[in-house]
Amino acid sequence: MSSQNYDSACLPDLLPLYYRRLFPFSQYFRWLNYGGVQKNYFQNREFSFTLKDDIYVRYQSFSTQTELEKEMQKMNPYKIDIGAIYSHRPSQHNTVKSGTFQALEKELVFDIDMTDYDDVRSCCSAADICCKCWTLMTIAIRILDRALRDDFGFQQLLWVYSGRRGVHCWVCDEGARKLSSAARSAVAEYLSLVKGGDDTLKKVVLTDPIHPFIRESLLLVERYFSRYALLEQDILGRKESVEKVLSLVPEDILYLKELQQVFQNEKKPETRWKLVKDHAIRKQVCISGTSKKGQHFEKEIMLQYCYPRLDVNVSKGVNHLLKSPFSTLSLSLLSFEPWTGRISVPMDLKELETFDPFAVPTISQICEELDRPRSGEEDGKSEDAKEKENEKEAAERRRIRDYKRTSLAKYVKYFDRFLDGMACSWKGELLKKSDLQKDF
Repeated sequence: MSSQNYDSACLPDLLPLYYRRLFPFSQYFRWLNYGGVQKNYFQNREFSFTLKDDIYVRYQSFSTQTELEKEMQKMNPYKIDIGAIYSHRPSQHNTVKSGTFQALEKELVFDIDMTDYDDVRSCCSAADICCKCWTLMTIAIRILDRALRDDFGFQQLLWVYSGRRGVHCWVCDEGARKLSSAARSAVAEYLSLVKGGDDTLKKVVLTDPIHPFIRESLLLVERYFSRYALLEQDILGRKESVEKVLSLVPEDILYLKELQQVFQNEKKPETRWKLVKDHAIRKQVCISGTSKKGQHFEKEIMLQYCYPRLDVNVSKGVNHLLKSPFSTLSLSLLSFEPWTGRISVPMDLKELETFDPFAVPTISQICEELDRPRSGEEDGKSEDAKEKENEKEAAERRRIRDYKRTSLAKYVKYFDRFLDGMACSWKGELLKKSDLQKDF
């Protein structure tokens, strides 16, 4: 079966191989155990599994990595979701006194989904994505990563491609994991600029003075706006798109009619955008009294077309589940939308500009790669040489994890690098605990 022509009907055959030989259990446990700093942290974590025939199983929990491995290899989940750390073992939630089973902690998470940008992209819609609109995910990651690090001081950010049409961010700092629902809502609201549903025409409204966070975000948006909005989406080229942009220009601007007339003669999108900015400058110069409405309209347009669109509900709930890294399925099996088959993988922000979601391996691809003979193994060897080589290869395969022979290897490497960074903070906490225990 070609790795590009995967079929979800083959999952029952592929998943046992994936969980037996390819899933990075060691790194996965290392992440969610957080160095063992806090007692029962991994044991009280909720996992949920989506099984064959869309059977959804919640409140799974495990004592050890070995127990997790055995259960996942037994159940072969089509999709894995990660939930909160609870006051009791989630698997025993039915046995504890009513009201005492509480979600205590979880990573601060963010979910950015391409479907929320349908009103500002013309290349695709719904679940479809392409290299043109993927720029929106790049912008979202750049803006949110900077803000979470610089404005809030978080350091341990794990960015994950969902495997389908968006990205997730797991903020793993201890302070982030302990945030209350109210605090999570506050962070999410601070980061949210695009407001309103399908019926809202103008979704970004700026006030004066512009907040430093918004100014920093605008610097990042400006780097991508011309390429994404003017060239790839042609927002000032097609008639319906031009009308939409001009509808975002405040009606009280005296130059609007003039702008519309100039557009009749000037067809180049880049020149048209320069004219819009020039009119915005004239608006700011001519503004008088307290009538400041619309003075930043060109910035509002840029943000409406490019700023990250967050699902605040995902971020604010401590007990909200989110798809796990290295999970294989992105949607309900009963959905009529196409399944990509791509693995949900960690991302390296050093390579963000060249990240290609279509190059992320599918489960069928890595299973094929696992059993593919290495180049040159079969050519020009005697039977004795081949036998010795097979013995050598067998020994090597025992030493090296199977995933290193597949396209999954580089994404596990990204995950390892992230975990090594987190380990420094774990060691510090363990030393503190050790010193406290010695303090009589």
